[in-house]
Order: sequence, then C-alpha cells, then structure tokens
Amino acid sequence: MQIILKKDVQNLGEAGDIVNVKDGYARNFLLPNNSAEIATKGALENREKNIARIRAKQEKLNAEAMEKAQKIESFGKLELSAKAGESGKLFGTITTKKLAEELAAKSGVEVDRKSITLNAPINKIGEFKMTIKLTSKVKCELAVIVTASEVVKETLEEETETEEAAE
Repeated sequence: MQIILKKDVQNLGEAGDIVNVKDGYARNFLLPNNSAEIATKGALENREKNIARIRAKQEKLNAEAMEKAQKIESFGKLELSAKAGESGKLFGTITTKKLAEELAAKSGVEVDRKSITLNAPINKIGEFKMTIKLTSKVKCELAVIVTASEVVKETLEEETETEEAAE
C-alpha cells in the first residue's frame, strides 16, 4: 500500500515522504495513529501544495533541536551517585527515565526518556555514554559518570566468611 507520511516514523521516513508499506502495518498502526494517509490522487495533489510548509516546519524543529543538542554537549558530563556494593555493582540499574530526570534537574534541558539510548545497561560504577536522538537528523552524546553514594558490604561474602570460621 502506498501512503504519505504525516509525521516522522522511525525506520520508515520523514513527514511528507511517499512510502510503500504492508497493508496491515498501514491499517493497524500508521492510519489509526494519524501518522500517515493513503496516497490517493487528491492526497498527492494536496501533498505537493503543502510540501513547502512541511519542510519549513521540519527545519524549524531541527534548528530547535540543534540548540538543545549544543546545550547538552556544553554541559559536559552528567554525574550520578547510587547505592553500590563493595565490588562496584549497583543495587538496581539506572534507567533512561532517571537519566532524563537528572539531565532536566542539573542542566535545565528536558529530554524525552524514549529518545535516550545506552550502549550498555548502567548497573555498575564507572563512565558510560548515552546517545540522545532529538530528531531524525539531530543526535548528541553525553558522558554519564556513576559514583557510589553509599558502599554496602555484600551479604553473601559475610555469610561464607562466618560459615568458614565456624568450621
């Protein structure tokens, strides 16, 4: 089925693009979410009239995203502290939601948690990189440094030490 995208759709295209997709994907996802419309003769003519407006809107969004990306990159590093064990492993992981909240609190730049991707899960003390995808064309990276706010003795080692001492 040939459709015209109304919004940017990840791994498919940008607003205003004409793409071919499977019928089920169009009917069950794109059309109900108002992300696309069927490419009829009238819709194609309307697209030609509105293409300049769509491109201008995208350029404005990209310019705003570039400013946001520059603010994020000028921030440098995001430092977090979490409760950890003696081996440096955290009690739980630091999620993208927590990263978005900390970034907003410390730098004043609000970012959607869904736009943050991590190379590896943050579940130990150290330095990590997170990529923030603001638009389809604008991405930025930020270093995340995780330190231990509180070091807790690991209970498994204590139990084995007491068992060895008893024997």
